[in-house]
Amino acid sequence: MVKLPLQGIRVCDLTWIIAGPTATRVLADFGADVIRVEHGQAVDAIRLGRPIVGETPTLNNSGFFNYINRNKRSILLNVRHPDGYGLLRQLIAVSDVVVENFSSGVMESWGLGYDDLREIREDIIYCSVSGFGHSGRDREYTTWGPTAQALSGLTMMSGLPGIQPAGWGYSYMDHTAGYYAASAIMMALYHRKLTGEGQQIDMAQVEAGIVLTGPAFLDAMVNGRSWRREGLPPGNRAWQPEVAPHNTYPCAGEDRWLALAVMNDAEWQALVRAMDEPDWATDKCFATNAGRLEHQDELDTHIADWTRPQEDYALMTLLQAAGVRAGVVQKASDRFERDPQLASRGWWHHLPHAELGNCEYDGVAPRLSGTPGELRTGSPLLGEHTHEVMREILGLDDEAIASNEAAGVFM
Repeated sequence: MVKLPLQGIRVCDLTWIIAGPTATRVLADFGADVIRVEHGQAVDAIRLGRPIVGETPTLNNSGFFNYINRNKRSILLNVRHPDGYGLLRQLIAVSDVVVENFSSGVMESWGLGYDDLREIREDIIYCSVSGFGHSGRDREYTTWGPTAQALSGLTMMSGLPGIQPAGWGYSYMDHTAGYYAASAIMMALYHRKLTGEGQQIDMAQVEAGIVLTGPAFLDAMVNGRSWRREGLPPGNRAWQPEVAPHNTYPCAGEDRWLALAVMNDAEWQALVRAMDEPDWATDKCFATNAGRLEHQDELDTHIADWTRPQEDYALMTLLQAAGVRAGVVQKASDRFERDPQLASRGWWHHLPHAELGNCEYDGVAPRLSGTPGELRTGSPLLGEHTHEVMREILGLDDEAIASNEAAGVFM
């Protein structure tokens, strides 16, 4: 059996919602024993988030929770109870990493700031994911992914010309910050292996977003131009270099689209031939790239009229064979049901879940040839592993477990 890269690493997972669980999902995929500490009176909102499988929401049938919490264990622990707080400290003492994504100051209010954690375990690695980090004027602000996206400038840079910014989709910076945090934790683990020293990781989502705004900063600093100006953001049209046609076009069916990019006059002629040389395409105004750019609205209308009655995948195949850059704008269902590339690489997997049944999961990225990640279990039921962890990791016997249960520690 191949040993996973993070096998033997234990993570005390105090995260919730998206950013923190995304980070610990990566660690779990590569073998870390990730133990989610949950509280039934303040349940992770994602456990009740859509999509819900079945007619009635429970604490265990959220598809979203299942997606970002595979390969983990869950324990119920009431840390407001003195004994529950003590058990949490015991769990931290036998963990390599503590991860949380609360607002700045929450862990300190619990007596579990980095200095406190070092007293429990001197070489602990403590990773905090928050909007602004744990220092500076804005450290106490409460944020989540879309907020961090806006404050980093990414929302302003997105969208179509002439309309308000649209943003980059659901909680983009939650996921991105989670990936950054997972990478930082693995670097800290390597550093500890070399030096024996743990450290604190202060992951600010806004800063992770600012890293992605480089082109806009350069345009402003070097050229003195605002990013949000007439014609920018360009939407689906190309602006550097400026070429046309370059857009997405409707196809047959509901919300079906094809992306097209013509980079030079030879490719334009290939597209004209693929369209059976319609009269409008021979108009001299479309003969050069400069002309196509000048009449881009009219050009897009003509191409859309041609693509609209056609099936998207068949049209993509036709155009690619003709030497035209074309691709279907795929939905999530396309990637699962119709994508031969992902199928050939065995990207999709099935795992059983007590309430959700046989569930589909995406694979593990990146792929390591010698020590690949692995899908072992679906997401845990709320508190599913409480007794198991108390017995196997903290050494509680049946009597102690029963006593804590009766006292309301495991809730």
